[in-house]
Amino acid sequence: MHFLMDIWNTIHTILTTSDLITLAVMALIALGAGFMMQSFGSIVTTTVFSLIAFALVGYVRAITMGGQNASAFATKDWQMFQELHMLTLVAYAVTFAVVIAIAHVARSLLMR
Repeated sequence: MHFLMDIWNTIHTILTTSDLITLAVMALIALGAGFMMQSFGSIVTTTVFSLIAFALVGYVRAITMGGQNASAFATKDWQMFQELHMLTLVAYAVTFAVVIAIAHVARSLLMR
């Protein structure tokens, strides 16, 4: 059960230390994915594509709003991804999957 507390603490850290724009982008991507998901069986695929979309939006945000050099930032981002701890990736995946599942259930209940 120790690993569940590690995941929960990482999720808590992500949600409490991220800025509001990042949290809003996460919510919009996850909610949009949940409303577009056709069946609950595609939750894993939808979560993976949502994580990729979140990474791309973060990259575009850094380029446009942060004034970063595109090629240098892409290299830096790739190196940071290679050094990413698996626990952080699992925490992001769980967070996205839960919000996507809630949005899909809400859409299913509203469309009856």
